[in-house]
Amino acid sequence: MSNVSVSNEATASNAKRLLWAGFAAIFATAVGFAIRGGIFDNWRHEFGFTATQLGAIGGAGFTGFCFGIILGGVVADKIGYGKLVIAAFVLHVVSAFVTFGATSPANAYVMLTWGMFIFAFANGTLEAVANPLVATLFPRNRTHYLNILHASWPLGLLVGSMLGWVLDDKMQVGWKPQLAIYLIPTVIYGLMFLGQKMPKSEASIKGAGLGEMLKDVGLLGALVACYLISLFCAGPLGLPQGVAYAVSGVLLLAVGIMTKFSLGSILLFILFMTHALIGAVELGTDGWIQNITGNLFTSEQGKFLFIWTSIIMFGLRFSAHFIEKNLKISPVGLLCICSILAMIGLRLASGMQTFGMALVALGIYAVGKTFFWPTMLAVASDRYPRSGAVAISIMGGIGMLSAGLIGGPGLGYSKDRFAAETLKQSSPAVYESVKAEAPSKFLFFTPVQAIDGRKLAEAKEAKSPTPEQAAVVGADQRGDRKTLKADSYIPLIMSLIFLGMVLYFKAIGGYKIVQLDETKAPGTPAL
Repeated sequence: MSNVSVSNEATASNAKRLLWAGFAAIFATAVGFAIRGGIFDNWRHEFGFTATQLGAIGGAGFTGFCFGIILGGVVADKIGYGKLVIAAFVLHVVSAFVTFGATSPANAYVMLTWGMFIFAFANGTLEAVANPLVATLFPRNRTHYLNILHASWPLGLLVGSMLGWVLDDKMQVGWKPQLAIYLIPTVIYGLMFLGQKMPKSEASIKGAGLGEMLKDVGLLGALVACYLISLFCAGPLGLPQGVAYAVSGVLLLAVGIMTKFSLGSILLFILFMTHALIGAVELGTDGWIQNITGNLFTSEQGKFLFIWTSIIMFGLRFSAHFIEKNLKISPVGLLCICSILAMIGLRLASGMQTFGMALVALGIYAVGKTFFWPTMLAVASDRYPRSGAVAISIMGGIGMLSAGLIGGPGLGYSKDRFAAETLKQSSPAVYESVKAEAPSKFLFFTPVQAIDGRKLAEAKEAKSPTPEQAAVVGADQRGDRKTLKADSYIPLIMSLIFLGMVLYFKAIGGYKIVQLDETKAPGTPAL
């Protein structure tokens, strides 16, 4: 990593230090994310959670991110990035103690959920700093440097997974000591940011107010975020549906007042919608993939496959500049190709029977998902400079909210549903004896009586499983395969959206970076 040079177009003398400080911050969040994903089985066994409950706990690790990044993005240019870094550092430490408070089935769900939420809020606050900071430091090469910044994510996943592999599978260390490890890189990023002067965004330098920055987001873009917020209010917060919609309506009205009821950019609205799909398929799948592959093969092999995909992503995120410049592929063209590869990888993964096939299938999926997140942020920054930190922060929040409210819980529900349906069809009597008391629910889908988490864990751990236990394990594995197949339809939809964007930019003369003085007059949203 040390041979990566800072562009001579950097806008600050300490650009390299800030780039790697942001790198360290996202690395810390990824280490925590990977370790948490690897100890889902520990939580299932200790507290008896169903897959849907685990999905909801993991989902809190995304919804909190949304509020951190959106709130941080709104105030970043007003209070300064330094104060946000301090807030994130404190919240990361607090989240560890809240999570460690899970001591029994009676309080575990609440403590783990809130611990994940606070952890994610800190993560979001950091990205509200890192993303606009790097976009501001390297305005002519955002795709390249945002991909470098986010190479820290797969590196953190890699390190966290390897630590989990050794500590969990080899040494049988408890989940609390494992989780505490992410506090080490937390201290490192705090020291790297300490005392650094940070630049403001181009929009802030030119004196744009929050209402002006929100013009391109407008009512359309805010509608996407507000809908997801209503799901959060009605779901994790447990508010009545009417109250949840009222809260979202007030937020939407506030955006309307601040922007003088600007409709917003249609293209940015589409980008927001698509980023919601990216959050669901990339981070939602990442949150479950160790569990799924560990179930189809072994826990150790599941962690190795996660490490394998993380290595691929880490290496390729340093190649975005080469792809864009030498292969003459625009950012939206790259996103279209990646969507197709992700769809193919997930389809192949749903039918993988051998470890070698798993390497191929998940390798293709990893190549596909590599450029999704940072390239989307680059596109929003390139096309909407007057939005400053706001548009990309809202985009990141939408992606994380989707991952937490749709991707994670949706995949958990799919696992529960497909496994239960398979077992009910093949062994009705066994299903009746192992089904959970409380139904698994997800959005508007039909509730399902899932397989009880503890009984499933007992069946998996049995050295000499009974025929009934073998039937339970087999149904659970088939449920995982069907889940991966269903998941593959999301990148298929994305590929069609990005193809439409490619054709749109071709029709208007090609993809170009917009300068702030080239945008339309204040108060007029761009397309």
